[in-house]
Amino acid sequence: MQEFVVYIMYSERYNKRYTGFTSNLIDRFRSHNKLAHKGFSVKYRPWKVVHVEFFDSKKEAMAREKFLKSGVGRAWVREALSL
Repeated sequence: MQEFVVYIMYSERYNKRYTGFTSNLIDRFRSHNKLAHKGFSVKYRPWKVVHVEFFDSKKEAMAREKFLKSGVGRAWVREALSL
């Protein structure tokens, strides 16, 4: 069974957060920090993973990511992770 991960990364240098989901956190993290050549996360390297949540389905992970990107979700992230 494939597992899905919702993750939050933080760039201390730029005080930026990035929330996403994936089925392979290690490869995705490597992409954000080294392999990618375009996109939001490239501009704010280096990143560190500060929060992960695991889900059995892609649908659940996508719903959680959507929540964390909402106003209420962003407030939860700021409070829970002190970011």
